[in-house]
Amino acid sequence: MSSFPLLFDLGATKPTTRDIANTVKAGGTAALTEADRRADQARYQEVTCRSALNRVKGMPFEWTLNPYRGCTHGCHYCFARRYHAQFEMDAGDEFASVILVKQNIVAVLARELDRPSWQRDYVAFGTATDPYQPIEGHYKLSRAMIETLARGRTPFGLITKGPMVVRDVDVLVEHARAARNTVYMSVPTVDEDAWRQLEPGTAHPLQRLRAVRALVDAGVNAGVLMAPIVPGFSSARGKIERTIKAIADHGARFVGCNVMYLQDGTRDHFMHFIDREFPGMKPRFERLYVKKYPPEAYRKEVQSMVRVLQERYGLRKRKEANAEHGSPEAPPESEQVGFAW
Repeated sequence: MSSFPLLFDLGATKPTTRDIANTVKAGGTAALTEADRRADQARYQEVTCRSALNRVKGMPFEWTLNPYRGCTHGCHYCFARRYHAQFEMDAGDEFASVILVKQNIVAVLARELDRPSWQRDYVAFGTATDPYQPIEGHYKLSRAMIETLARGRTPFGLITKGPMVVRDVDVLVEHARAARNTVYMSVPTVDEDAWRQLEPGTAHPLQRLRAVRALVDAGVNAGVLMAPIVPGFSSARGKIERTIKAIADHGARFVGCNVMYLQDGTRDHFMHFIDREFPGMKPRFERLYVKKYPPEAYRKEVQSMVRVLQERYGLRKRKEANAEHGSPEAPPESEQVGFAW
């Protein structure tokens, strides 16, 4: 064997997500010694995925697609926080500070779409993390996956809070020539106080709405999800009306909404956040969220208010736009993220 050193470090095979879970269980996240810490202070661990498309049941679609796990947007209400527990990590700070990057997902997706058995079913893109969180600027996995979905003539719906999606307007338009796609921009509120308090790592709401305008102007089927509306933070009629007016002013093709729901790790994180930052509000949330959902009467009151304002500002409901575009409709609870998780 040659004694000369290698000119290039070929690197070891990246761990699987199961390897990551076992490592963290044994030694905590400090044991992720290969994780790359970047300027945002989050740690990024590259992993090898065995599958790209994940099958789901009981939803109006069968497949989900997520290039990352964890999200530096750090939204306190995010339902996906609970998924970090699958990797033996907590749903609190580690959800926003330890991000798993499926570095081989594009190649895996291409193989799955090339199978003779693939029926070009509708794919829900970005259901367990934001595919356009800032690290996408480095890895460009979401862009490459849209190109791959276009080659596979596979329709999709994409949910994001990231204005970076405008970078990929060219591949979105190209994909639409092969199959339908819809971009759901999440803008729960344009109220700046609520935004700063609840979504610490996201772009300004108006920056997101300007992205919607750019997508629509380019011919992309793009709309807004006011989801979730958070009681006490963004539920006041004046705040809802300002948000709906801003959505209409930026040319969104549709709007959808729902009131926040809480379960598992997300509930624990959110209640700790309230107890720490807004202790005076905690008794109200404990009464309102005895179960996963707030009382039906409360939800209907908020949704009725939104419907009246939608009509006032000439915005179509998401269900109507999806029916026209041929996209599946999600059950009510999944409106928090645009489609089922």
